[in-house]
Parts: sequence; structure tokens; C-alpha cells
Amino acid sequence: MNINNERSLNFLEEIIEADLASGKYASILTRFPPEPNGYLHIGHAKSICLNFGLAKKYGGQTNLRFDDTNPVKEEVEYVDSIKADVRWLGFEWAGEYYASDYFEQLYEWAHLLINKDLAYIDDQSQEEIRLGRGTITRAGTESPFRNRSVEENRLLFTQMRDGKFNEGEKVLRAKINMAHPNMLMRDPILYRIIHASHHRTGDRWCIYPMYDYAHGQSDSIERITHSICTLEFDVHRPLYDWFIEKLEIFPSHQYEFARLNLTYTVMSKRKLLELVKAGFVSGWDDPRIPTICGLRRRGYTPESIRLFADKVGVAKRDNVIDLGLLEWCVREDLNKRATRFMAVLNPIKVVITNYPKDKEELLEAPVNPEDSTAGSRKLTFCREIYIEREDFLENPPKKYFRLCPGGEVRLKYGYIIKCEEVIKDDSGEILEIRCSYDPDSRSGVWRSVKGTIHWVAAAHAQQAEVRLFDRLFTEAYMDNIPEGSDYRDFLNPDSLKTVTAFIEPALADEPARFPVQFERLGYFIADSQDAPDKRVFNRTVTLKDTWAKTAKP
Repeated sequence: MNINNERSLNFLEEIIEADLASGKYASILTRFPPEPNGYLHIGHAKSICLNFGLAKKYGGQTNLRFDDTNPVKEEVEYVDSIKADVRWLGFEWAGEYYASDYFEQLYEWAHLLINKDLAYIDDQSQEEIRLGRGTITRAGTESPFRNRSVEENRLLFTQMRDGKFNEGEKVLRAKINMAHPNMLMRDPILYRIIHASHHRTGDRWCIYPMYDYAHGQSDSIERITHSICTLEFDVHRPLYDWFIEKLEIFPSHQYEFARLNLTYTVMSKRKLLELVKAGFVSGWDDPRIPTICGLRRRGYTPESIRLFADKVGVAKRDNVIDLGLLEWCVREDLNKRATRFMAVLNPIKVVITNYPKDKEELLEAPVNPEDSTAGSRKLTFCREIYIEREDFLENPPKKYFRLCPGGEVRLKYGYIIKCEEVIKDDSGEILEIRCSYDPDSRSGVWRSVKGTIHWVAAAHAQQAEVRLFDRLFTEAYMDNIPEGSDYRDFLNPDSLKTVTAFIEPALADEPARFPVQFERLGYFIADSQDAPDKRVFNRTVTLKDTWAKTAKP
């Protein structure tokens, strides 16, 4: 992956700089136009960073506009979550608008198209319209209602607004070309009838504009200079331009960039909804799915996501980005800001037999070695401690530098210990390890040993629930799964493991939602369910890419 800081201008920056240099625009205005029918994901985050970032770089502004043209699917809950996500990412919009703000103007412009004999009322069913559009290799068939008079179309459209017809009984279509090579230009639907209450306009409307009709005109009303969409909308651009041309309104222009696809996950809103509804994940903020609220709950920072969007860049062709890049970005950010603590996730007791039973002493440890101003913290050291079970092997392989019978390791920030005896139960399970310590080897006193392990003092350690999140799917390229397979067949059964850990007492007092590093283990954050009487931590990411050795080439 390319993680260099230097890069050349992307094609959108080249366009904007040329437009500003030529005087085409005095300043730029972009927009982020989500439909409030669900929660935003990392793909939307890239679009947010791109639209707001371009405007900021070139001294322009960005509007937040909600494409609320389908009252059946849209809710205030989603509007609020989208605004919260945009602000969390660090952006503020110049104006907050809704497509529903423009319903009256869009309705008048639809009448203008009718008056120009460029739109007509069609009584065909949805299935008849679909079949009449033809195929890529076969031209469509004109509707039998295509040649209604302007007067009849105007009357019928007014009656549609007045609620005279049932859903599906009539639609308003543009009159373009049923033989056009772009099937979206074959008399697209502009308005359909929906008898449902809208989250902002209530019951004032029972006809609603389609996205392709509302989008370009909304851009034009706001005088958007650069309407930036993902690549799947490139076939919609001719229709976008056709409406603007026929209505003779401000010529906003659409540009397309490659959408974001990530390995080991799915970005389809439909599939994410299926995972939520079927209970494969706990909800829209489950830390295993790529929603912004899920990433936030997992411990990703706005800075790391903005860095990721910058590293991904702006491409003209779709590709799949390695999830490892996103994880690299959050490691880069958290390494600088995360407070260090020690926690033991799979504990085994160690008794230091030659350390006095009643003695305790305070050891010094840095709060964050990457920040010289962060200071230090105190660790209590005593006779009984916990270490990770994985840090001890009875029969170690060569070049094993952790604890083993007769072997020595340094306890991080503490002393060197040597394994003298292993105590087991009748089944052979290890109950505790008995060690001796070198009192002259306290951290800061030179004595060379190859292994260093972390620990917590048994008498002072506190319990916490730790959730170990991993990749949601076992297959990296979910778009390439074998034909006939269900994407849910590739769900990773180990994407969530919950353990009861021992943590140092200072960590138990750490403010919620503050990123921390469990030394040698990874980056973690207190979960939204966390409470003083039940500490719950989510693993954001491991310190290293644990999948690198197992991932398919």
C-alpha cells in the first residue's frame, strides 16, 4: 500500500483549478446529498471527506442536502444520525437543505416540461413500463399514452397532485427517445403517486419526484458548481444534463469518482440491513460492520478516517481497497494519542516466591512514550501477578523468548523473573507458575534478557469485559464469491470473542470513549454499554496486522 504523504493532483482537483483559473466560477460550491433511509458507512465517509475537503482546499463551501423524495423509507432518526456523523468527522455545512424544500419548484418545472410537450402521463403498470423499455440490444416501445395532448397531461398531473388517483395508477414520464442507447433516457419516470406521510411535509403531497428528476434540479437551485457522485451514476449524467438544458436553469455539472469497496466486508446497504435484521450483528452500530456509528463505537477516530480517505485518493475506476490500509490509518493516529495501560486477557497466576509477602512497591511507567509531555503513571508491584497464558510454554520452540521452565523474562517496567516450578491440577491444567526475581534487575538497571512481557498485580487488578472484534467475513473479495453462494456463508465465526480480563486499576478509572493501548495487545476503547460498575472495552485494532500471514494472496 502507498502511504507516502506526497501526491499529485487528482482529476477533480485538476478540473476545479482549471474552472477557477478560467474564471468560470469565482468560488466552488459542493454538496453531500444522502437519502435519509439508513445509516452512513465508510463509503459515505469518503464522499463526505471528498466534498467538504475539496471545498475547504479551494476556499469554497459545501451544502448538506437530504434527498428525501421517498416518504416510505425515510425517517427523522436517519436525518439526525447523518448530521451527527458529518459533524463527528469534523465538518460543518454551509446550508442545510432538503429536496422536499423544492417540491413546489420541481412541480412547476414538471408543468413546464409538459407545456413543452416533453413530459406525459402514462397509465401503464410498472411491469408494462419495464417491459416497454426494451433491452440493451433492442429498442423500447412507445407507450400508447405517449401522445396525449398537452392540455390532457396538464390536467391529469394536477389531478395526481390533488390525490384523485391510487398508487401505481399513473406516473409522469419524460418524453425523450425510446430507442436511445442509454436505457435511462427511454422516457424515464419523473413522478409517482405515494399516499404516505412525509417526515417534513406531512400529507401535503401524494406525488413524489424520482431521484433522477429531483437531483440535478436541486443542484441547480443551490447553484452547485461541482456535483460529485460515485461512478455508478455516470450513466445518469446525460439525463441530469437533459433536464437542466430543457428547463434552461443554472448548469450544474456532475462528475463521477470510483466508489469505495473494502476487503472482508460488504458495503451494500441492502446486505447490511439483512445482517442487522437477521441478528448476525447486534445493530447498525455493531463494531464489525462499516457504518460510521459502528466504526465510532469500535474506536476509530475522525482523524484516522480522514487520513484513510486521503490515502485512498480519487480514482476513475472501481477497485477494492485492502482493509489493512484503514487499520494502518487508525494505528497511526492512536499511536500518537492513546494512553498506555496493561491488561491481561487470558490470565495465569505467577507467584514470585522470593518477593516478600506483605511488600508492595510503585513502579514508573510512561503514559505515552510517543508524547514526551504526557508524563508517567504508577504501577503497583507485589508478590502475585497475572501474565498472559500465551506468554508461557512448557516446551517452547527455538527462538522462543517468553517465559518457560528455567527461562527468564523481564516484566515490563519491573524486574526480571525466572520460572522455577509449574503447579498443575489433576487434569494437567496449569494453576500457577512459581518464579524467583532478581531484586537488582529493576527496570532502568541494565541486565540483558531477550523477552519482555506485560502483567498486572493480582491484589489490585480489576475485572473488565473485553470484546475482541475481527474481520466480519473470511473471504477478502466478497464480490467474487463463487456463483450460487450466499455471502452470509462466509461470515467469520470468530469475528467476536468476549473475554473477562484483568486490568490495572488506573484503567478502571479511565474516562469512557477515550482511546487506550493495552500494551503488547492492541488499541481499545470503552464501549457505549460501559459503566463504572461494569467496564466493557472494544478492541479497535491489534498492534500488528494479524491477518497478514493467513490472508490469501
